[in-house]
Amino acid sequence: MAADNGKIAEGVLAAVGGKENISSATHCMTRLRLTLKNKDSVNEDAVKQVKGVLGAQWSGTQYQVIVGQNVPKVYEALLSQGVAGGGAVDENLDADLAKEKLTPAVVGNKILDYLSGSMVQLIPLIMAGGLFRTFAVIFGPTMLNVIAADSATYIFFYTTLYEAAFYFLPIYLGYACAKKLGASPVLGLLCGGVLIAPSIISAAASGGSGVVSIYGISIAASNYSQTVLPIVLTIPVLYVVEKWMKKHVPDVLSTMFVPFFSMIVIIPIEFIVLAPIGNLIGTGIANALFGLSSLGGIGILIVMAVLGAFWQLFVIAGMHMPIILLAIVQITAVGYDPFVFVSTNCAMAAVWGCAIGAFLRIRNKEERGMTAGYIVAALLGGVTEPTLFGILLRFRRTMYGMFIGGAVGAVVSGLLGVTYYMAGGASNLLVILNYVQGGTTNIICAIAGMAISCVIAAVVVYMAGFSKEELAKLDEEPAGEIDA
Repeated sequence: MAADNGKIAEGVLAAVGGKENISSATHCMTRLRLTLKNKDSVNEDAVKQVKGVLGAQWSGTQYQVIVGQNVPKVYEALLSQGVAGGGAVDENLDADLAKEKLTPAVVGNKILDYLSGSMVQLIPLIMAGGLFRTFAVIFGPTMLNVIAADSATYIFFYTTLYEAAFYFLPIYLGYACAKKLGASPVLGLLCGGVLIAPSIISAAASGGSGVVSIYGISIAASNYSQTVLPIVLTIPVLYVVEKWMKKHVPDVLSTMFVPFFSMIVIIPIEFIVLAPIGNLIGTGIANALFGLSSLGGIGILIVMAVLGAFWQLFVIAGMHMPIILLAIVQITAVGYDPFVFVSTNCAMAAVWGCAIGAFLRIRNKEERGMTAGYIVAALLGGVTEPTLFGILLRFRRTMYGMFIGGAVGAVVSGLLGVTYYMAGGASNLLVILNYVQGGTTNIICAIAGMAISCVIAAVVVYMAGFSKEELAKLDEEPAGEIDA
C-alpha cells in the first residue's frame, strides 16, 4: 500500500527543522527540492526514516528528498503546511549533484542506470507489442488454429501491431534516453527517426550498392530498425551538444537555431561514428565466437556458455544479427547447427525462468499480475522483451539468473550433443519442434538443457534476484511507478 502523502510531508517537515527553516520548495519528477536556511537543523537520519521516503542528499544548499512518482502530491501536502513553493522544475535530476570520483564501479553503475532508466520507460509499449503477437500465436495455426495464417486479423496482430511497437524502437528509445539524461525529448525522437527514415531503409535494402551521403561523405547504408545501441550511444552526445548550443546561441534565436545547430552537429556523428559502432561490435563478437568455436571441444563449450549467458543482452543492444546470419549459413551449408541456436534457446529458457522466479518472489499484486503477463508473452508468444525490460533491466540482480541459468543449460546441451535443424521456426514452447529431425534422444536432451536453464534461473531470481529494499519498495508503491 502506498504511504500517506500527508504523513510523508509532515515527517519531512519536522525532520528538516519545520517550515521556518525552508526558504522555498520545488519538485521535479521524483524529488522534493528544499532550499534551507540552516543546514544544521536537518536531522538526516530522521528524514530517511520517514515511511515513503526513498532517500535524501545534499546538492549545495539544496536538500533533495527522494519520494518517487507521488512527489507532486507530497509537494502539495507540504504547501498546505505553509511552506513557500516554487512549483515543478523541468531539469535533469542529477545535473547539479556533487561530482563523484570516477572509478570503474561508478562508471559501470552510471551506464546501467542510464540504460535501465531509459528502457524501463518503454515497458507499457513493449508489453503491449509482445501481447499482440502472443494473441496471434495462441489463436493462430500453430496452437488453437482459430485464425488462419493468411487472414487479415492474424497479419494485423502478428505483424502490424507488433512491428508498430518494435520497428520504431529507435524513435521511442530516443525520447526515453533524452528524457533520462535531460536532453530535449523531441530531438531524441528526431535522432531516432533519422535512423529509420524511408530513404535510409531503402538504401540499406539495396545491399552493397546502398550508400548514404552525409555532407558529401558517402557511407554504407544500414537498417537500424529495432536496434538499441545506435540511439543509446547518440543521445549522450546530443545532451552535450545541445547544452553547449543553449549556452552560446543568443536567447532571441535559441528556439529556432538550438535544435537546428544541434542536429547539424549530431547527424554526421550519429551516422558516421556511433551507429556503425553497434554493427562493428556485433560483427566482432560474431567473428570471435565462431573463431573460438573452430577450435572444437572446450572452445565450443566456452562459446555456448557465452551465448547462453549474454545472448539476450546482445539482442537488446541490436548486436545479434551477425551471429544469427553466420548460424543460418551453417544450417544452409550442412543442414544443422550444433551450438548457436542451441545456446540461444537456453538463453531464452533462462528468461522464462527469470519471469517465473520473479512471479513467485514478488508479493505486490499489481506487479505479480504484470509478471504473469510477461510469462504468457514469453512461453506462448515467444516474446521475451517484456521480461527483459520489465524485470531484468529494472532489477539488475535478476540478471544473475539469466547469466547462470543460460550458461549452465547451454553447456549441458553442448555436452549432450544437442543439435538444432531449422533456420526459422517457433520461438515459444513449440521451439522444441526444431529438434525433431535429430530423433527422440535429441529432443529429450534439448528439453533437458532448456529445462535446466529455466529452473536454475528461476531459483536464482527467487533466492537472490531482489534486495530487501526493492521488495519493500514494491510493497509500498503502486505497480509501474519507476524512479527516473
